[in-house]
Amino acid sequence: MANKIPRVKVREQDALLRATNFEEVCFGYDAGEAMLEASRCLGCKNPRCVAACPVGIDIPAFIHQVAEGNFAEASSIISRDSSLPSICGRVCPQETQCEGSCIVGIKSEPVAIGKLERFVGDWSLEHNAKDVAVAEPNGRKVAVVGSGPAGLACASDLAKWGYDVTIFEALHKVGGVLVYGIPEFRLPKEKIVAREIATLSNMGVKFECDVVVGRTITIDRLLDEEGFDAVFIGSGAGLPRFMGIEGENLNGVVSANEFLTRANLMRAFDDDYDTPIYVGKRVVVVGGGNVAMDAVRTAKRLGAEATIVYRRSETELPARQEEVHHAKEEGIEFRMLTNPTRVIGDERGWVKAISCVRMELGEPDESGRRSPVVVDGSDFEVECDVVIMALGTSPNPLLKQTTAGLETNRRGCIVADENGATTREGVFAGGDVVTGAATVILAMGAGRKAARAIDEYIKTK
Repeated sequence: MANKIPRVKVREQDALLRATNFEEVCFGYDAGEAMLEASRCLGCKNPRCVAACPVGIDIPAFIHQVAEGNFAEASSIISRDSSLPSICGRVCPQETQCEGSCIVGIKSEPVAIGKLERFVGDWSLEHNAKDVAVAEPNGRKVAVVGSGPAGLACASDLAKWGYDVTIFEALHKVGGVLVYGIPEFRLPKEKIVAREIATLSNMGVKFECDVVVGRTITIDRLLDEEGFDAVFIGSGAGLPRFMGIEGENLNGVVSANEFLTRANLMRAFDDDYDTPIYVGKRVVVVGGGNVAMDAVRTAKRLGAEATIVYRRSETELPARQEEVHHAKEEGIEFRMLTNPTRVIGDERGWVKAISCVRMELGEPDESGRRSPVVVDGSDFEVECDVVIMALGTSPNPLLKQTTAGLETNRRGCIVADENGATTREGVFAGGDVVTGAATVILAMGAGRKAARAIDEYIKTK
């Protein structure tokens, strides 16, 4: 049977070599490897993988075409539901979504759905095979705030349906978290992100960068003066959180957002750029999510000894298993069941160490994870030059402050219903700005839901 074929391994850079460069870690499948891996799919009549995909890609259908060598048809199938397959194939947590629901995975390793999606996306880019059907213009305009995954997904669907879509981006490059948050070694910017986004430009989507909605222009003005029929907010969650412990204002304490933005968007890792970035000799990253893994692996590549400090055990790490595996291979030190209590500075006001306590797991908390409890008398110090806080993010409060009738919750997230409609008529929202920091594919799913709601709203307006 097909599921008895072993999963085709993906070729990768040698761990010691890649820890010194910013080239992509995974090489992906070639055509033969993709066809062999695709042959493992059982083509289930009631595919659980599709139900587990936030954008609802017809996974068995595209994989069947890959197995037959019909890569253009596979691309066409994916493009019905996703405009960013090369990106999603690289950064989505397939192990908890499509692959986590794969029937083959019950008795064997699941089909490598993410790697196959990446293969098809990359093949399409190389062969200029993305041919997305766009309806005739319907004379209606929609503004999209933010060019991250939620905004791109929303804009893509609306453009397909004939809407005149303009995306407003606060930064000088399009892509949101795809360009400022995710490192080059996981997601190449020019080779992949820029080319995926170009697909939207070819569909007629317009981009305006360096526009801070809420300052440069307001949502009220977009609706009342600029002629937009609706606005979608997909501005993400870029406001970093800190622990509130002593010493967080010392020189050498930074948020993961700032650190990664300097490295990724401003290319501090590239000697041809003058962007300043400081890593010292020893870096401690506080946190256990994907952002923490991105930060610690970036610090390693910039020449520092890099350590993760996380208050729960490895079992509770929220980061993708693949990222944790790669980090360990690259020599990252993991200090589990460890929680910082104070950042220690020298006489010049620079970080010299971080004081921690050991933890043990107690009863489960509201999320179902076992709550960490301090072990009395377990204080110790970790020497370091830089402390990077990767503890999650919240939405920027600017839009709430400048948009009448736009309600937010206690975490600062915009309140929206299941279809993305906010408390302000004509304004929709989705992705991290509604849920708080989550994943690329969940943001895309929210953007697509909102697009359908916007289409219905405008048609019945």
